[in-house]
Amino acid sequence: MAPSPSFFLIFSIFFVLFHATPSFQLQLNTLDIAALLAIKNTLTDVPGTHFFSTWDFASPRPCSAFAGVICSLDDSSPNPTLRVTSLILGTGLSDSPGLAGSLSASLSNLTQLTQLVLYAGLVTGPIPPQLGNLVNLRVLSLTNNRLTGPIPASLSSLHNLHTLDLSFNQLSGSIPPGIAHLDQLKVLILASNMLSGELPKFPASQELFHIDVKRNKIWGRLPSSMPVSVRYLSVSENRMWGPINGLESLSELVYLDLSMNQFSGPIPKSLFHSRLNSMLLQRNNFSGGVPTDASSTSYAQGSIVDLSHNLLTGELSPILAGVETLFLNNNRLIGRVPDEYVNSISRGDTKTLYLQHNYISDFPMQSGLALPDSVSLCLSYNCMVPPVGLAACPASAGGQLSRPAYQCSVYNNGTAP
Repeated sequence: MAPSPSFFLIFSIFFVLFHATPSFQLQLNTLDIAALLAIKNTLTDVPGTHFFSTWDFASPRPCSAFAGVICSLDDSSPNPTLRVTSLILGTGLSDSPGLAGSLSASLSNLTQLTQLVLYAGLVTGPIPPQLGNLVNLRVLSLTNNRLTGPIPASLSSLHNLHTLDLSFNQLSGSIPPGIAHLDQLKVLILASNMLSGELPKFPASQELFHIDVKRNKIWGRLPSSMPVSVRYLSVSENRMWGPINGLESLSELVYLDLSMNQFSGPIPKSLFHSRLNSMLLQRNNFSGGVPTDASSTSYAQGSIVDLSHNLLTGELSPILAGVETLFLNNNRLIGRVPDEYVNSISRGDTKTLYLQHNYISDFPMQSGLALPDSVSLCLSYNCMVPPVGLAACPASAGGQLSRPAYQCSVYNNGTAP
């Protein structure tokens, strides 16, 4: 009886499986092997780390044996080989001290890399400018080490880059302007370095979601326009100044931290919405009042707004009632606190409300009303005596319950500084 057609199909499949060269038997590209060897020669395990213990170059299959190395088949040439597409240096474990040494320029020979990650350690020296040759790179993360020198301008050539994280190093110089024009970039984290100069201008049409440059020495104004897609923006603890009108169009913001700078002018009303769940503007020179609104905004659990240590004036409107953690202390607010704030802390929706060091004259809380144990309310050093039993102030509020009468009378007459 003649074999059935299905027999030939099964036979053909088995022939391919057993006679074709499977990918795990393919050899790693010789250029990649040489690059990995050079990388290992410039880095070393800090005592207590055993990352490089698996990097045995006598191994016939380094792609499966080497920690942190992932390979993919490159069949673009007549003789297909394996190429390194992901390199993660270090274990990333909390009990691992990481790696020491420096980054080799030979990293640029891993031309198929899409991901390069260096975990926390003691790696020093510059970022090799040759990394700008890794045109396939989508993730570049070199964080929590001791890298020095400038951010290479060549990184502006990485047009496929999605994430750039160089935070917690000792990098200096300005941010290369070209980085702001990487059209695939979604996440930019350069926090906790020694970067200076102005923040580059980002195209408003760019789909950038996350910008974090806090704790640097960046100076100047915020760019007049920012990517409207931004959801997370932190420039805190820099040397920036001027108005923040450029943020008015950022309707997607959920986290904003401009604290500890010298920003000034009014806070745009467009920032007072419930989607912006964290707004940290403390220790600046913002002036004007909290926007007047007929009703409070419905803020979510975990929301925080910190407008403390500014120059805000006028009466407090209900717009921020319902924020879970609200700091309005050390401003020049006057008058009566709206009932909405009293109701919010009475329900426990607002858990922290700091109003100390203002010129507030009335907090309309019913006598004998007990607040939930989870609530912290501070009203000291205002133009009133706080209700009895509400001493939940931090030590920084001082020991005086109310302002001297002459300060209140002078301020309410409009002659205070």
